[in-house]
Amino acid sequence: MSLTKMLEIAVKAADSKRAEDIVALDVQGVSMFTDALLIMDAPSNRQVLAITQEIVDKMHEAGFTLRQHEGRDNGEWVVLDFGDLTVHVFKEEMRNFYGLEQLWAAKSQPINIQEWLIED
Repeated sequence: MSLTKMLEIAVKAADSKRAEDIVALDVQGVSMFTDALLIMDAPSNRQVLAITQEIVDKMHEAGFTLRQHEGRDNGEWVVLDFGDLTVHVFKEEMRNFYGLEQLWAAKSQPINIQEWLIED
């Protein structure tokens, strides 16, 4: 399946669990380990873990393999490696502290994910 399909599934899963400020970045040609980053946050550790589990479940149902993960034990910052797609689910304070989007801003292009988000 394509990167677009991977993104669609992950975005919809995250949005269904009320992930906040979901951003996708195209890092093809810049990153040696992934083609896209999906970044989001949540106000609590419990919600970070719920979002993470929903993404893992929906991606598994679609046939995508979770290669590696980090941070699922505490829910502050979880990284999910699906190969072409790397997902970062932050607790809001951690996202603000690390500023991951700013680190990639000069070298990446935003990916439009609005069509997959449910309007509030």
